[in-house]
Amino acid sequence: MKLLDALVEQRIAAAAARGEFDDLPGAGAPLPLEDDVLVPEEVRVANRILKNAGFVPPAVEQLRALRDLQAELNAVSDRATRCRLQARMLALDMALESLRGGPLVLPREYCRRIAERLSERVGNLNMADAGSQ
Repeated sequence: MKLLDALVEQRIAAAAARGEFDDLPGAGAPLPLEDDVLVPEEVRVANRILKNAGFVPPAVEQLRALRDLQAELNAVSDRATRCRLQARMLALDMALESLRGGPLVLPREYCRRIAERLSERVGNLNMADAGSQ
């Protein structure tokens, strides 16, 4: 296969040297890059309308929220606050995984209950830290 690739590259370079690509339509203009060519046309129009109105898919919102929580987590040194942020990140990550249809599909209510339990533990940590001071 490498021999075929080398032959193709050689012929392309020779054609470029002869100037065969100089007068192609759209030469010098940026290519129109469509990121949704596999999406049906009727859905594409709706997606563009929503995008222009500022709406994004839930998965994108959750990824942004995860990124923001990670930045916040990196800036915090308090143990209880870190635990609370990690609980929120876990709940978001689990919800995102269920949107992807990944191997772990958990109901939203279950994710919420996990986050609540972790928050309760954080509250207990806060009380323990306050009692030791």
